[in-house]
Amino acid sequence: MPQTQSFGHLLRAHRRAAGLTIEQLASASGVSVRTISDMERAVSRGPQNRTVEALARALALPGSARESLRAAAARGRPRPAAPALGVCELPRVIGDFSGRELELGALQEYAARAAAGTAVVTTVTGTAGIGKTTLAIHAAGRLAPLFDDGRFFVDMRGMERTPLDSGAALSRLLRALGVPERRIASDEDERAGHLRALLRERRCLLVLDNAADEAQVRPLLPGDGPTLTLITGRRPLAGLDGVHRLPLTHPSPDDAVRLLHTIVGDALAKSDPEALRDVARLCGNLPLALRLAGNRLLSRPEWTTRQLARRLEDEERRLDALAAGDVHVGTAFSLSYEQLSPVARRTFRLLALAPATEFGPALAAVLAGLRPEEAEDALEELVELGLLASPFVDRYRFHDLVGLFAHARLTAEEPEEARTAARQRMHHWLLETATTAGRWFEPGDEQSPAGQSVPVALGTAAEAASWLQLEHLAWLAALHAAARDGEHVRVVEVAESMHWFSDRWVHWGHWHEVFGLSSRAAAALGDARLEAVHLNYLAWALTDCEGRHADSLRTALRAHDLAESAGAPGQQGWALVYAASAALASQDWQNCAEYAERAAAYFRAAGDDDGYPQAMAVWGDSLLCLGRPQEALEQHRALLTVLRDPQFGGSPYVREASTALTLGRIGTARAALGQWSEAVDHFRQALPVLRRFELSSFATLYLARLGWALRRLGDAREAGRAFLEAADLHESMAETQEADALRREAAACQTEGWSPDGSRPHRPAD
Repeated sequence: MPQTQSFGHLLRAHRRAAGLTIEQLASASGVSVRTISDMERAVSRGPQNRTVEALARALALPGSARESLRAAAARGRPRPAAPALGVCELPRVIGDFSGRELELGALQEYAARAAAGTAVVTTVTGTAGIGKTTLAIHAAGRLAPLFDDGRFFVDMRGMERTPLDSGAALSRLLRALGVPERRIASDEDERAGHLRALLRERRCLLVLDNAADEAQVRPLLPGDGPTLTLITGRRPLAGLDGVHRLPLTHPSPDDAVRLLHTIVGDALAKSDPEALRDVARLCGNLPLALRLAGNRLLSRPEWTTRQLARRLEDEERRLDALAAGDVHVGTAFSLSYEQLSPVARRTFRLLALAPATEFGPALAAVLAGLRPEEAEDALEELVELGLLASPFVDRYRFHDLVGLFAHARLTAEEPEEARTAARQRMHHWLLETATTAGRWFEPGDEQSPAGQSVPVALGTAAEAASWLQLEHLAWLAALHAAARDGEHVRVVEVAESMHWFSDRWVHWGHWHEVFGLSSRAAAALGDARLEAVHLNYLAWALTDCEGRHADSLRTALRAHDLAESAGAPGQQGWALVYAASAALASQDWQNCAEYAERAAAYFRAAGDDDGYPQAMAVWGDSLLCLGRPQEALEQHRALLTVLRDPQFGGSPYVREASTALTLGRIGTARAALGQWSEAVDHFRQALPVLRRFELSSFATLYLARLGWALRRLGDAREAGRAFLEAADLHESMAETQEADALRREAAACQTEGWSPDGSRPHRPAD
């Protein structure tokens, strides 16, 4: 058959040679009877490649015949007009592009899929200055060989007051694809259909940059065919169906330094690597800011990298410093800011007052004076425009530079009295809520404490702990502010509410600040007993949380003197308990024993059944350290008898917790005496209560001691499990060294015949 025959003639000849009717070929190929008939009658002269392949397979055509059929189909298709020069041209590709390898890899994969014949749409979204357009243009250049029918760029002007409308964008793309102006329909739907028809047979790459919303870009999307469409925008465009999504995050510190190095060149980068890293950090690792900083450095040959870093250190001038020529990082943020509703705009400004980098919707509601649901809507609007990040559900934060921009807008647009009122409103709410949450942990409190002015989930102790931990930097900052403002009663009230919670979160790292503020506030109030109480809390924090034993001892002895002057024997007892604890931690065991013995006497005199077990416990610890384990055992057993006596007057929490701790101490004394089975029994009795009360420091201690006792008894399996549980607890408290040491103990148990999955390790035959 001559190669110059039309597609219809060739198809009919191959069908007849195969002995098939049109109906049989339709059944075998999946192509409709009507379509095959139209092709054979030359109504349809150039079918799509997929149709040609389906027919060739059904006809079982060999290679040469198949190629002839493909060529005839190609000849029958109308030749595309030459693309219009200068219409929808890609912008200049930046030569110093760096990073984004994961994203480029994903785009390469999507491009391969599109080039194979399946249209692919991908959104590239993120905050202002994150590098969306730069990535899309760089990818378009890299992917050029796959899209030989053209690569086209349309600026959708999504951040302008009047974005480009869909009809105008369609006209530009049609002209770029070679359609004469006279053949472009006036109806937008017809233009969209025309574009889809053209893209069905062409290998094209479209970049729709800076999209305003889903409705703007939806008419421009191809239906099928070998086209890749990249849509960039600050909004997530969540309403688009069937698209791939590439949300861009800030580069890592190392990637940011590499980008800055690429921009400024080896000479500047290598002259002061530490200064280069500082510049990247002060730019918040934001690509636009990095590029502006690099270009500014290059434009000032007399500047060193260190000089630029020093200029950027000044927060009030940093945004102004991040400019090069007519490009300014603040302008990028302004475009998003201007898109906001009035409520979201005001919320954005007031959030600059938030004392922590991360916050929840309740704090935003308080600052802006909104109902919770209104605050959530405003926050989500800010996230959608990239002015806030939401790393977790109901948690929000500023990028460093956006936070500076928010502060600038706050100063420029909010009167000073409005700023002051919002700040006071926030501090009042934070401290009120912190006090309410802290009171959940006071012994005997089984009901929710008095409510707070803005509803947050504090219906259980777990919710209270979660709020205190999530908002810890915020309420701590509010406490410092209250101290600066002389609100001494409030400072003492907040710290008092934290007394019992502090036992649950020993490793926070700020309890010495809380109780330092409250002890100074109590002193300012002129109440010696109250000052002694809070100095005692501070002494605990200095030893148990900070390891500052000498400072703790001095603080405890000062508390003792104040309590004595106030006639408060119970507080004298607590002061000596903390003095004993500091002495014990300093290995001053003799003084520890003396302080503890005196403390027990004060508690008996005061009738303080909550304090007495503490003094007896530390006294017993000192006896063990002095090498008198039998006396220590007798001391702890005597205390256990007191705690189990129905006449014991301490609170239920103190009774139960002290009983568990005393069982652990008895186990320790038994172990020191070589009574390993009895030690194991007492450790196991202690642990359930310690776990339930979340006394993790003691739980890790007695789990480790349980493991060592079990190893002594030859039970490597159970010992390994105890060590691993202790290691997990240490890890949850960010104590990695202790966790690693216990994992090594567990590994040693494994060599002794145990493995974590419960099987015995394979041992080679002798």
